[in-house]
This record gives sequence, structure tokens and C-alpha cells, in this order.
Amino acid sequence: MKKFVAVAGNMGVGKTSMVEFLTATYGIEPVYEPYTANPYLDDFYGDMPRWGFHSQLWFLTHKFRLHLQLNDRPGVVVQDRSIYEDAEIFATNLARSGAISERDWRTYQDLYQSMRGALQPPDVLIYLRCSVRSIRQRIRRRGRPSELAIPLDYLRRLTRCTRSGPAPTRSPRSSSGTASAWTT
Repeated sequence: MKKFVAVAGNMGVGKTSMVEFLTATYGIEPVYEPYTANPYLDDFYGDMPRWGFHSQLWFLTHKFRLHLQLNDRPGVVVQDRSIYEDAEIFATNLARSGAISERDWRTYQDLYQSMRGALQPPDVLIYLRCSVRSIRQRIRRRGRPSELAIPLDYLRRLTRCTRSGPAPTRSPRSSSGTASAWTT
């Protein structure tokens, strides 16, 4: 039986570690966030208002394609960060802070809402949380150069946005769903 598990949370909370644990423990197929392929990400961390829309649009289109591919995989898959999180937390945070203009935000939302209707939401959402202090320590420890200069205010805003987590909704094709929240 096909099942789709999504692991969500702010950067540095342990999503990849959770995916690795689930993969090693239960033999679940992992699907990792394609952040290294995003040609805008380093520029985004250097100038969020200039590159926020570009970076988020890249994530949206690539996560949509990835999500569609997940629907065709047999068995159980676990995804490190879903399209819902990108749109409902990260892009929303940038729009609220003014880093994405109102016009670009409306375009992004129109595209996301169109895509969302074609997606099968996760069967299980595991949502991880930790303090901003822990996030900063973990970001420093993993040492990705572009993340080391992320402004503290950005992490705080994301933490506020992530308190309720992303809200993927059930489509008519599915009648069951589970949401889990783990705090680290």
C-alpha cells in the first residue's frame, strides 16, 4: 500500500536526521529537499528582497514536479520538506516581511493554488520544532556557507510562522490523515 510521509519544520530542526532515522529503522524510501540545486539560494541569503521570489518560485516548481513523482512510487516514501511548507511558511514569511512584492505574491499564490489542487497530500505529517538558539547552533555545526549569515530576525520570523505548521488538506481521493507534532 502506498503511503506518503512528510517531515516539516524550520531549517536546522532535524528533518534530515528524522528522515534518515525513519529510513534506517523502517526501510522507508527517502526523498530529500533539492536545496543544493536551487541556483538562487546563495543569492537569496545575501539579498532576500531581490531574490526571494525567484528562489521560492524555483522551489515551488521543483517541489511540485517531485511531489507528482512521489505519487507514482510504490511503498512508503518520506519527504524532507514538502511543497506545502515552502508555500505556506517560507514564501508566506517573505511576503509578510515585504521581501516578496504584493504583485509577485499574488502570482505565486495563483500558481500554488493551481498546483495544490493536483496534489495528493501526505498521509502523515511529522512536524519538528526547536528553539531559535538551537537552530542557530545546528546551522553553524552543519556549516553550509550560505546559511551562516542568515539574519537572526529571519529565523525568528520563520519560527513564528512554523508554530502551527503547514496545512496540507485532504483531497477527495483520500479519506484518512494523521498529523503529528514532535518537539526537540
